Amino acid sequence: MGNKQVASTHSLFFLQVTFYCMSLEVDWGQCGENAYEVGDFARAAECYEQALLAEPEGTVYYWQLGLVLLLQGKADEAQTTWLLRMLEGSSEQVESWTEELKGILLQAAQKQEQQKNKQLVWEIRNQIQEVDPTDLDNGLHLLELAIQLGNYSGEEIQAFNIIELLQQKSPAEIQFNRLIFLLQQILGTTPLHSSFLELAEAILNRVQNSNQQLNLFNLLLESSIKIGFFQQQPKIAAKLAEFALRLYPKDPEATNHLARLYQDSQQHEKGIEVAREYVLLVESLADKIFASSTLLRALMNTGGHWHEARDLFQKHQELIQEAIAQRPQDLSQLQILRVFNSYFFAPYFQDLPRENRTIQNKIIEVCQENTHFQYEELIKKLHQDRQKHQQDRERKLPKRLKIGYLSACLKEHSVGWLARWLIQHHDREKFAIYEYLIGDRDFTTPLEEWYMAQADEFYKSSLSAEIANKIAEDKIDILIDLDSITVDITFAIASLKPAPIQITWLGWDASGLSTIDYFIADPYVLPDYAQEYYQEKIWRLPQTYIAVDGFEVGVPTLRRDDLDIEEDAVIYYSTQTGYKRHLETVRLQLKIIKEVPKSYFCIKGTSDKEAMQNIFLSLAEAEGIAGDRLRFLDVDKTESIHRANLGIMDIVLDTYPYNGATTTLETLWMGVPLVTRVGEQFSARNSYSMMMNAGITEGIAWSDEEYIEWGIRLGKDATLRQNIAWKLRQSRHTSPLWNGKQFAREMEESYQKMWNIYQQEN
Repeated sequence: MGNKQVASTHSLFFLQVTFYCMSLEVDWGQCGENAYEVGDFARAAECYEQALLAEPEGTVYYWQLGLVLLLQGKADEAQTTWLLRMLEGSSEQVESWTEELKGILLQAAQKQEQQKNKQLVWEIRNQIQEVDPTDLDNGLHLLELAIQLGNYSGEEIQAFNIIELLQQKSPAEIQFNRLIFLLQQILGTTPLHSSFLELAEAILNRVQNSNQQLNLFNLLLESSIKIGFFQQQPKIAAKLAEFALRLYPKDPEATNHLARLYQDSQQHEKGIEVAREYVLLVESLADKIFASSTLLRALMNTGGHWHEARDLFQKHQELIQEAIAQRPQDLSQLQILRVFNSYFFAPYFQDLPRENRTIQNKIIEVCQENTHFQYEELIKKLHQDRQKHQQDRERKLPKRLKIGYLSACLKEHSVGWLARWLIQHHDREKFAIYEYLIGDRDFTTPLEEWYMAQADEFYKSSLSAEIANKIAEDKIDILIDLDSITVDITFAIASLKPAPIQITWLGWDASGLSTIDYFIADPYVLPDYAQEYYQEKIWRLPQTYIAVDGFEVGVPTLRRDDLDIEEDAVIYYSTQTGYKRHLETVRLQLKIIKEVPKSYFCIKGTSDKEAMQNIFLSLAEAEGIAGDRLRFLDVDKTESIHRANLGIMDIVLDTYPYNGATTTLETLWMGVPLVTRVGEQFSARNSYSMMMNAGITEGIAWSDEEYIEWGIRLGKDATLRQNIAWKLRQSRHTSPLWNGKQFAREMEESYQKMWNIYQQEN
């Protein structure tokens, strides 16, 4: 039956009922009820108005009339109707009438719930909230509805008095499972409002038994991981981890995550304290290695605990060597992911690539063996998929190579900023571009959206086996790992070998995985003999391993007078994370400052600002340098502002044994002279490669003595600085470093050569 036919039938029905009621003088209330039951609220309102004319003292008609007005979207008229009657009653009557009205509204809400009319349920329950703000059950219903309707803002928890009402209830009166479910729904909203923390704590205080305790603990811990590491709200996530530890104070997992969340939310000293607790809680060798790396991370993040971090690193090496000697074969999936990058810190402490790479390759080998045990069936399946892929290609000879880019960092991150030029300049007639984004966030950043728009196809997940299967299903020819050893899921995917050819580019360094075929380098960034200690085959591009078309530059927010620095003074500058603040390099930098009259040292970076200041000031005092020659800058709001503010700097002093990478490119793009100390390892030669490709040799030092000499010479020779700045500006038009399109052609030529080699060998 069509809608018009139904409406016509209803109209005829009510016309008949009305005539019947008029002729027999039957109760108008029945007419209203009949109309209400079939959803004709306008008719129902007319009937209840007639009922009130016939029976002015019929209190229930006021409630029913207000209800049908409400259901027509006339909330103000509904409230006026109810109020008119309430004003006529005594206090005892009003109390009774309130309960009566609430009951009618509750029945109406339940009826609309059955019919799945969520918006009407929302309107009715809001009126119940007005009638009885002490009804916890109704408040919880409203919270659920706000989430379901997409109206949740976080303010509802306070508006509906949820916390206060929960505190008034005894634990026995509370439906705990319902509260857990509601909290879970709230934790799934984005953006996440911090008001839910009060609700989480109120629920925590109402735990009655071990089952409730465990359920709440699991929810709090899982949510803290998701919110902290994927939604990037570590401060809120840390509170959830704190709540979890109130339930199980010695739980190792909660302790570990809290330590990391404190670090990520710039609560550095708390992060160190909790990381020390975590070290004491673990027992197995694999867990001890991870706990040691957690504490190392906490210490190095601050930039001010270098001595303790260096001592711990020696013990950390011993634990890793013990694992290499034992070659355990019973590591869990989680332990594999945690141990594989446990030697991540070595290049920050020492420029010993032969030793570092050997240890790295061996610990990766242990993890890879365990991965094969864990994923034996999947690895067999992926191997069969690769063989079938090769056979299909031989038969069909497709025109385009399928290139897959795998990363958790295709967003506002160094990898994201640098890789975009290759993606943008790819020849789409010869190459199909697939992107595999690692993440579990419910939102995307502008740069991440840009990457998605550039791909022929993209896929996003946080599950390694799922992504590996998708890469195989997509029949990717060449998979490029952009994260290297910095992201655990990337390691897991690459170790499964879902693509015939796998490459590492960008990231930290080569991972050491035997399933990675090539590591992209250039003539400068690795010494000629580096293949001796690399597991992967080093593939050297002809000029540079990285190129960009340039950087966006904003409006500067920093002036010399803001820093109380004279116009004719020389400003040295260093911006890096706490990880890169090797004390020996800091001493070299301060020796330069000491020898250049009227010079200042500006220091900026993501670390514990107070701890970093203390270490720099104490070292300056030891060198006989007044503390007022040092300036500690806050991190700029955006990358483009950071680049603009480089304009007031005269010389940038690079770090060693871990150079700048993105920061070096930005420095050269802005035409600022750079002093870098060249070493042997990849991370100690980044700036050297970039300077050579920009046509600049001034400032390249091969020893500590040369580093100091170049720093002093550049500080004292303004003409030399001007010449370098001019050469850097000119290099924008001629240098391979600033030619993303040419770089893309060189990478594509390499991809084709790699594919040809693969075909010849298979």
